[in-house]
Amino acid sequence: MSKQDTLQTSQNINQKKPHTERSRSEQRRRELLKTHFGFDTFRPNQEEIIKNVLAGNNTLAIMPTGGGKSLCFQLPALALEGTAIVISPLIALMKDQVDALNANGIAASYYNSSQLPEVQEEVLNHLMTGQLKLLYVAPESLWNLTNYLQKTEISLIAVDEAHCISAWGHDFRPAYTQLSRLQEEFPQTPVIALTATADRATQDDIVQQLGVKGARRFVSSFDRPNLYLDVRPGQQRMQQILKFLKGKETQSGIIYCLSRKSTQTVAAKLVAKGFKAQAYHAGIEAEERSKIQDDFINDRTPIIVATIAFGMGIDKSNVRWVVHYNMPKNIEGYYQEIGRSGRDGLPAHGVMFYSFADVIMLRKFAEGTQTEDFQLAKLERMQQFAEALSCRRKALLNYFGEHVTQDCGNCDICKTPPNFIDGTVIAQKICSAVARLQEQEAMGMVLDVLRGSQNAQIVDKGYQNLKTFGAAKDIPWKDLQQYVIQLLNQGVLEIWFHENGRLVLTPTAKQILFEGKKVRLADLIQPVETTTARKEKKKSTRKDLFEKLRSLRTKLATEAGVPAYVIFSDASLEDMEQKLPRTVSEFAEISGVGRAKLEKYADVFLQVIAKHLDAIESKLPTHQRSIQLFEKGFSVTEISEKRGIAENTVYGHFLKMHELGHKIDLLQFITSEEIATVQKAKQDLKDVEGLKPYFDYFEEQIPYWKLKYGLFLG
Repeated sequence: MSKQDTLQTSQNINQKKPHTERSRSEQRRRELLKTHFGFDTFRPNQEEIIKNVLAGNNTLAIMPTGGGKSLCFQLPALALEGTAIVISPLIALMKDQVDALNANGIAASYYNSSQLPEVQEEVLNHLMTGQLKLLYVAPESLWNLTNYLQKTEISLIAVDEAHCISAWGHDFRPAYTQLSRLQEEFPQTPVIALTATADRATQDDIVQQLGVKGARRFVSSFDRPNLYLDVRPGQQRMQQILKFLKGKETQSGIIYCLSRKSTQTVAAKLVAKGFKAQAYHAGIEAEERSKIQDDFINDRTPIIVATIAFGMGIDKSNVRWVVHYNMPKNIEGYYQEIGRSGRDGLPAHGVMFYSFADVIMLRKFAEGTQTEDFQLAKLERMQQFAEALSCRRKALLNYFGEHVTQDCGNCDICKTPPNFIDGTVIAQKICSAVARLQEQEAMGMVLDVLRGSQNAQIVDKGYQNLKTFGAAKDIPWKDLQQYVIQLLNQGVLEIWFHENGRLVLTPTAKQILFEGKKVRLADLIQPVETTTARKEKKKSTRKDLFEKLRSLRTKLATEAGVPAYVIFSDASLEDMEQKLPRTVSEFAEISGVGRAKLEKYADVFLQVIAKHLDAIESKLPTHQRSIQLFEKGFSVTEISEKRGIAENTVYGHFLKMHELGHKIDLLQFITSEEIATVQKAKQDLKDVEGLKPYFDYFEEQIPYWKLKYGLFLG
């Protein structure tokens, strides 16, 4: 080989090596995903986040509830040497995630103040001896472990519910502010911060507070298309709830109330109507609260009526609905709370009751607080969402900076839309005013400029000289405000709360101003019913098999002392119901079945499925049972042996099914030559009755079933 050839070969090897390494890394990630978590593919953004963490980079991951945040640090923890430290705010959340990890064959534990000293000592011993892949720690307990952590190989640090560190967030926790020391104490360890709800201001604050300014941000779609969004008038709420719950008696659901008294009142009314429901709030003794939560997690109590403190620490995947008895105080809280339903990806329903009395009550809660102005601004945006006249999902996604233009078709407004007008000119005027105000003014000033108001602020700033001054003076102030709100909900405008609530233009606004994009606005002249409740669809009855699988899951969960969804989610049970696996290899293809669960549960679940199918098949007509077995790959001989009937009878069943219109090719059992031979015998024998003369004619060499086929197909 020449020197030139050698050089070229070397270059080719160097070029192929990174690609080969990437392929191996990708294969390794997918093996871990299937082996430990039972999934074949990653959800959106998961793999990119995982790759960034494995590369040793700091990361901020914003993913909706049910979007698979936990996997983004759990899988890297398995791939890396050492132990991952997970900072989590609630004891219940730690326990749920650790139970789920252990069920998947992953060594994990947690450390917090609820444990006895001897248990804590055992956990620390496992940490120091390298037996743990993940250790969950409360932020209050973290710094008690500094000496242990400094002597341990830490693979990564995950800060779950990271919005708790930000005063801009909806659930600020002082203990989280100490986490700014993480980068000082562990400068070489990658940090991943995760949350389901963070607008632009909160995202910026999380990065700054944690001291991870170079963190790469991954913002997944906030869309949860399986959630039906429904806002209803706040009159006769109890009657509406009872009607909504008809047919949902055994489904898991949460009703959120603003006050402790309301939780008790609503729960008592539900119990009086025959529902299994319990109240939950901070005034109940800790032991009793824990029992109530445990009953809910383990499906013993399907309905919990609670203050918003409930649910954050619950990883329960089969919550089918969430009701807000009162309007939440901000969109972040609303989004996180409705996100506690439908985490398994199956359909779920979010109902919010709204009345102005709720607004007044929430304003009183905010008054006098350190962040009063900020809270009131977010409350106003929540009220605008409740009063929306356009697609609610669009409004929700646009609030989080995800600009969409298509209506979702799965909210109350889309189901019963108002009348619309061509609002392009109105939208152009509003967007032009925002632009000429340099995107520096809040909604009130924008409205005053458009209306041509002569107040002192406008005169002082010279806004009366703007081209758009008075451009919408023919539109009443309240109507103009509603049009601005509609543009906010449609993602044409944004409010930057962290910068004095100023209105800014989005890319969609620029399309309206410069590219002729059309805008539809709800007609404010005609009366519009904005909060029509969706007609309830008739509840589709569960197949018997699902309930049998559910009962088995409950039994196994009780024996293991874990919540039912830790064994398998409803989505996994539905996958079993759809695919009807008969073998271990087929069971391995069920969503959520990894190596550990395959070894633990395949046999018992397969037994239930087989027994169910056998029971169904035993009720079928005998000819249908034979054809079913044949279509599953059994030969005629095997069907004969399995069913204890003659092969001649099996062939007779096939012929009968063919006559009934079932698509089965009889020519696979008899040749054209054999058919011709039988037809010749028919000519020779002329008008004989029955098959016996034919059987004798062929000296008993052609079986009866083939004689039938030859006569039928000739």
